This record gives sequence, C-alpha cells and structure tokens, in this order.
Amino acid sequence: MKYRILIINAADSVGVALENIPAGACMALSPGGELMAANDIPFSHKVALKALAQGKPLFKYGEIIGRAAIAIRAGEWVHTHNMETEERA
Repeated sequence: MKYRILIINAADSVGVALENIPAGACMALSPGGELMAANDIPFSHKVALKALAQGKPLFKYGEIIGRAAIAIRAGEWVHTHNMETEERA
C-alpha cells in the first residue's frame, strides 16, 4: 500500500506528505488510519495529525520542531503561516 503521509515516531503531531495532496483528499497514514486534508498540502510539507491548540509543541521525528502560532486543525497544512520554530541553543 502506498502511504501518502509518513509518520516516523508515535509521539509525532505532524506527518510528512509523500506527494502533493489536494484539499478534501483522504490521506493514508503510514502506521495505519486515515485523515482528510483540510487544505492543499505540498509534497514534503507537514500536516497536522490532530488538532493543536495555539502554543502547543509540534513534534516531528519525535523531536519538538516548533509551536502552533494559532490553533491548527487536524489535516491542516503546517508551515510558516501557522507555526513558530523553536530556538536552538
């Protein structure tokens, strides 16, 4: 089966699109399950696997990569318009 969303770690709150995904499309998740795309998601970009409140950490590959700048819906494209990156020391 060809998966459209790659999830590396069970703790991840975002997955990676393995192809361009149009809004409204049903996305197959790599560990199983499905999710509907809330908007267009470009190839290799992030998608929210669950609803995330403003300020909540975003996990990718099991690591915090930033925080939700605004509330993010499940299936929504996650990028600079709705996330803030974490400062690294």
